Amino acid sequence: MSAEFRRQSTYRLALVAGIFTNTVFGFLRISALFAAVRGGGGSIGGYDLAQAASYVWLGQAFMAPVYMFLWQDVAVRVRSGEIVSDLARPIDLQASYWARDLGRAGLQFLTRGVPILALGGLLVGLSLPTSPWSYPLGLLSLLLGISISFVCRFGMNLIAFWTVDARGFLILYGFVMNVLSGFYLPVAIFPDWLQVVAHASPFPAMFQSPIDVVSGRVVDLAALRTVGIQLAWLTGLLVLTRVVFVRGRRRLEVQGG
Repeated sequence: MSAEFRRQSTYRLALVAGIFTNTVFGFLRISALFAAVRGGGGSIGGYDLAQAASYVWLGQAFMAPVYMFLWQDVAVRVRSGEIVSDLARPIDLQASYWARDLGRAGLQFLTRGVPILALGGLLVGLSLPTSPWSYPLGLLSLLLGISISFVCRFGMNLIAFWTVDARGFLILYGFVMNVLSGFYLPVAIFPDWLQVVAHASPFPAMFQSPIDVVSGRVVDLAALRTVGIQLAWLTGLLVLTRVVFVRGRRRLEVQGG
């Protein structure tokens, strides 16, 4: 984890570019959402202007730590056969990638997420939570969201054990995940049927839930329930991916020399 944190810190120019890009897109997103809120009479899906601003800037800050992008590291190594050397090591493959992902997320949050959140708060404003418990619960919720994101990405990469090229599946997963997670729009403003579909998936637990807890949209028992749902999703996904990983490992066949 610490090694990945240090490795990520060497890409300073990429971090600066990420802050700039995410801030610019934050202003574009907030303009569109503000227009929707004003068009809805000052509130839409329970979001007023201040809450909409918090949703956008927290989303921009959490985007990189949670990693809302295409990730195919394991699938590429399965396809090339390099996965054999990974499996021969004494450390568990999933645990090692998880630790590296937490190190990456920690660096991204501190050097990319916090500055974006500060800029958004200074330039537009944020709706801060009234409960002091929102902050520690929010950090726990963010950690669970990062972990759920990783386990989902790792599980999708395991498709490479059964197919020659998993990129199509990963691209489709990325599209569905971004829509249902609340990355594009808050889940609360989805049509009722789409909210049901979204909450039947783990995707809101990786992105929308941390935003809700940190912003104070859910507090006290509701916040604890949100974190509990995240923990349940993480536990279930870990069990599922372990089963898939064991079966995929058994059928792995690498040719060459």
